[in-house]
Amino acid sequence: GAAAMTPVLVADSIGKAFGGRAVLKSASLWLHAGTVTALMGRNGAGKSTLIRIAVGLLAPDYGTIRFHERLYTRTRLHVLARQGLFYLPERSLLSRSFTLREHARAFAPRASRAEIEAVTDFLGITHVLDQYAEEISGGERRRADLALALLRRPACLIADELFLGITPKDAELIGAAIRRLTEQDGCAVLVTGHEIRTVLDVADDVAWLTAGTTHALGAPQAALAHDQFRREYLALR
Repeated sequence: GAAAMTPVLVADSIGKAFGGRAVLKSASLWLHAGTVTALMGRNGAGKSTLIRIAVGLLAPDYGTIRFHERLYTRTRLHVLARQGLFYLPERSLLSRSFTLREHARAFAPRASRAEIEAVTDFLGITHVLDQYAEEISGGERRRADLALALLRRPACLIADELFLGITPKDAELIGAAIRRLTEQDGCAVLVTGHEIRTVLDVADDVAWLTAGTTHALGAPQAALAHDQFRREYLALR
């Protein structure tokens, strides 16, 4: 129906300059329920800037954000979070001062012990539930971030550099968690990353950010067949 067609989050014609240098000129994102969108682009293309604007951490110079059809020229992360946005920054969400179990209780106060353990079992981290973030591997930290997202059941998950520096096994579990969020909870997901194969494996749609603007390339197969994207981003002739 019409509701299914309405994007959960839209960043429309976003512009942002730093010290007179335009990083974003007209960048847009449409995130749909039950869909994983991959935002691709070179380092310095402005992916993190666009994400920080979309989640309310940075004010755009122009353009608007729509979340659940409410229009904002400037929003705040805590406002969007209350309405179901979950932001995973490039660095893990986990605080050094708490165990994973304490994080789970803080992020999902209504979740039972059994629910917490079901989610951590799914992600293979139940054995580190009572450890602190610095005592576990980077891949386990990233899986713990995803466990918190699964417990929260967000309407929209935005994950910057989701697969950075982790093993293929970790990537597989994280991919499974992303699919569970989209398929079971109808979550709208945005991921970024330079691990092209891994990112495209979880993606339904690809957006390419280059020269300050975004291009909707469609499904991963269409993106891989797109001449300019192949030449300029994948460096394939």
